[in-house]
Amino acid sequence: MVVTVRHALGQYDVHIEAGLLATLPALLDRAMPARRRVVISDETVAREFEAPIRASAPLLLTIPPGEHSKTRSAWARLSDEMLSSGLGRDTGVVAFGGGVTGDLAGFVAATYLRGVPYAQVPTTLLAMVDASVGGKVGVDTRFGKNLIGAFHPPAVVVADPETLRTLPAEEFRAGLAETVKHGLIGDAAYFDWIESALARIQARDPATLTRLIQRSVEIKALVVSEDERESGRRETLNAGHTVAHALEHVTQYSLAHGEAVALGLVAECRLAARMGVAPAALADRVAGLLHALGLPVELPRGLAAGALLQAMRMDKKNRGGEIRMALPASLGAMHRAGPAWSVPVPCELLESELGERD
Repeated sequence: MVVTVRHALGQYDVHIEAGLLATLPALLDRAMPARRRVVISDETVAREFEAPIRASAPLLLTIPPGEHSKTRSAWARLSDEMLSSGLGRDTGVVAFGGGVTGDLAGFVAATYLRGVPYAQVPTTLLAMVDASVGGKVGVDTRFGKNLIGAFHPPAVVVADPETLRTLPAEEFRAGLAETVKHGLIGDAAYFDWIESALARIQARDPATLTRLIQRSVEIKALVVSEDERESGRRETLNAGHTVAHALEHVTQYSLAHGEAVALGLVAECRLAARMGVAPAALADRVAGLLHALGLPVELPRGLAAGALLQAMRMDKKNRGGEIRMALPASLGAMHRAGPAWSVPVPCELLESELGERD
């Protein structure tokens, strides 16, 4: 099945089907014709998927796995290696792996010789349902996550659910947190379906995962097609992430992204209730589904509330020194204040919700 994502300069297709890696070279030829291809992957993924990677491109560049590789120094090294290999503007980059690889490889493609096309081949659930779609690429800095980057839509996304069979449980749950977010922000019936399909999802039933990926991609595609550069509705895709990115930053990324998103979704639902824009029962329902999926719903002890607030002050949605969040109004709908999809949240309310964690 194919989901089409539209953007200012055209559109690209997201292919979702078990067994697609067997046809990957043909899909890349069609999306990036007459291109000399280079694959960027992490070392673990490169070993596991050696055969389809070798079939896709003559050159493979790797990074160590994990968020700590998504840096400006890694971007510089990869760019220099491509330059030293003599790759010109007829190059096509293939991001083969999870969200870190996709963000970093996409940023390399966005900036290499002022921009070359790239393809996303996500191998984690998180990357399939979220990171590979939308064209946001970039790197982290010591000030926060994704603060240096660009909007650079891929030429194609190829998502093969069979790659999820051996995905570690923690990484699989990370993607599930994003699917819950998609139901929360845009489709109550999808949220209901996730609740009803828990056993099949956790068993990684191929047909169920295909449907899960497809619906999440459809929801995200609808939003990013309407707001490519995050000037309006696209902010709703950041639900849960203001708190999540702060949690990741203050824990130096020892907290997994999916766990941080789960905690952020619950915290921001509670904040929405306290601000009077959402019913109190919403946070309980969201927490119930996240807990059933094996994700945490209560902030860990030992965190400094002040450090979390300081990290939130670097969030890209902020304006005029105010911490802004995209908050839910009800299951499947986000709060909107006039034209704005994010609202300022008082620091005293944040401190109260986050609690004393010094």
